[in-house]
Amino acid sequence: MDGGPGRDIRARLLAALRADVTGPSSDYDGAGNGPMPATLGARPAGVLIAFDCHGRLILTKRASGLRHHPGQIALPGGKVDPGDADEVAAALREAHEEVGLPPRQVEVLGTMPGHHTVTGFTMTPVLALIDGDFTPVREVGEVDEVFAVPFAHICDPRQYRTEQRDWRGVTRSYLVAPWGPYYIWGATARVLHSLALRVTR
Repeated sequence: MDGGPGRDIRARLLAALRADVTGPSSDYDGAGNGPMPATLGARPAGVLIAFDCHGRLILTKRASGLRHHPGQIALPGGKVDPGDADEVAAALREAHEEVGLPPRQVEVLGTMPGHHTVTGFTMTPVLALIDGDFTPVREVGEVDEVFAVPFAHICDPRQYRTEQRDWRGVTRSYLVAPWGPYYIWGATARVLHSLALRVTR
């Protein structure tokens, strides 16, 4: 992403990392969701917000047979394993495993404040660019599909809206940012909305 739109996206992402915004967010943010439990977000995890050379964000659709969050749209990433140096290393390792993205092809720009999930993780978003062409190879059994969404959609706060649903007997609010047949919502949408707000500041 050395020239043209790629250079502009790189500059905007770097500016987003410098933006003066609030700290960590959580799945409990939003009207009627109540306060975040003190025990929430104890386990560290890293997710990769990586834009390819065409300015598109790489996302996955989790396998329908998974025990946790089957069929949901997600950023490549996962929990920090003992062999990972930190959340950045975890995000790069998981992206390699889930979508076949070689770490050597990734330029890490920086990290955003962590997001606390209802499943007990502190999810650190890692902003990055993919150097050169990239053909995804999904991890069979973990990922049903790998797809890309334009920067203009992901980084436009107007593309996000709040919806509600019952969860464990409580009506909870959450963000969504649908793209074609893909229903981007929950923690993924919340993290990407935070990026959109930073980009437009």
